[in-house]
Amino acid sequence: MEFDTIAAISTPMGEGAIAIVRLSGDEAITIADKLFKSINGKKLSEMATHTIHYGHLQNPKDGQVVEEVMVSIMKGPKTFTKEDVIEINCHGGIVSVNRVLQLVLNNGARLAEPGEFTKRAFLNGRIDLSQAEAVMDLIRAKTDRAMNVALGQMEGRLSKLIKRLRQEILEILAHIEVNIDYPEYDDVEEMTHTMLLPKAHFVKEEINKLLQTSEQGKILREGLSTVIIGRPNVGKSSLLNSLVHENKAIVTDIPGTTRDVIEEYVNVRGVPLRLLDTAGIRETEDIVERIGVERSRQVLKEADLILLVLNYSDQLTKEDENLFEAVKGMDVIVIVNKTDLPQQIDLNRVKELAKDYKLVTTSLLEDSGVDELEEAIASLFFAGSIEAKDVTYVSNSRHIALLNQSLQAIEDAIGAVELGTPIDMVQIDLTRTWELLGEIIGDSVHESLIDQLFSQFCLGK
Repeated sequence: MEFDTIAAISTPMGEGAIAIVRLSGDEAITIADKLFKSINGKKLSEMATHTIHYGHLQNPKDGQVVEEVMVSIMKGPKTFTKEDVIEINCHGGIVSVNRVLQLVLNNGARLAEPGEFTKRAFLNGRIDLSQAEAVMDLIRAKTDRAMNVALGQMEGRLSKLIKRLRQEILEILAHIEVNIDYPEYDDVEEMTHTMLLPKAHFVKEEINKLLQTSEQGKILREGLSTVIIGRPNVGKSSLLNSLVHENKAIVTDIPGTTRDVIEEYVNVRGVPLRLLDTAGIRETEDIVERIGVERSRQVLKEADLILLVLNYSDQLTKEDENLFEAVKGMDVIVIVNKTDLPQQIDLNRVKELAKDYKLVTTSLLEDSGVDELEEAIASLFFAGSIEAKDVTYVSNSRHIALLNQSLQAIEDAIGAVELGTPIDMVQIDLTRTWELLGEIIGDSVHESLIDQLFSQFCLGK
């Protein structure tokens, strides 16, 4: 498959030591040869593959030096895209890297679309679709655990399992074809049923195993939407600051200081939390605070985890009890804060209200109880640990949806066999399962979906 030559900046924009402009395509080396003057006078096309060379970029129109650079040459097919790849390492200033990119674009390359380098790796057979999606997961990983899951998928752990399941289904389909082609042999159908059920049950069990990891995998990929709620001045903003280890939220003794939802990502024992500090939920005449309270109620409905904060030095109020009612049936950790102050709260009543939830006491002023809280969060979702290296985790919403559809299709096939349905009807459900699994790795997927997936990537990847 031949494509034109693309180029893009592959490092974040801004000031830094080094920036990289990447080219990929049949003309990548030819374009670089027009611009690069090495200190030994040799052209890049004469250099060995996978080497790096010092020299200068010059504008071929007037011979003016544009940048002092190091240029890497990588000849296909042993590259990320399986095409010839050039990487120009220049100084990391905004002006310098843009000058280099503009020079490359003016001399035969075109600007890459978002994710086009990875898209070419997929289209050229270097990686499959699930591995391509893992590249973006790796870039966006917010914890070591999330990165390990992405690495496993990028190395093909999920792909290998999906391919093995599709091969099992193909073997079943081959036997069915024999049954259809030679209907005069009565024992063929019996043999097909005998062979089909164990293999179909095996595929079903493997899909189920993958789906069992999906909740944890999705959390690692996307983070837990975690909402901190409580009456004003119970320490919600202090809790946010303690978990983030920065003063992100304003902390005062004045109730109603937080007027809106504050969002921050935090890593708690390897669990990524999208932490939302809300305005205190209470009745108020202040119109601005009232808007904040309404937003707090809205994010509460969409949360994966609720941190409900109470004040150790206050009496339990009707508003506190209403909060317990509002979070009924959700994953909740109850935090009784300000234990450094004299006790006013009825802890027995709190324990009664929180009987279905984990209860933690803290003094955020003295940094007490935060470790217990972090352990409670990790234990609630991962039983305290998760070993990404030992398990194939499914973390992508698209993959989870396709696995659920595959599970339904294989269950329909098993049910049809058990009811004695004609084997050619069973074949329809099995073929559907095979196709759905193929969509995960990109063997049977529409071009529009491919374009949509890669459009979410950053420009130089």
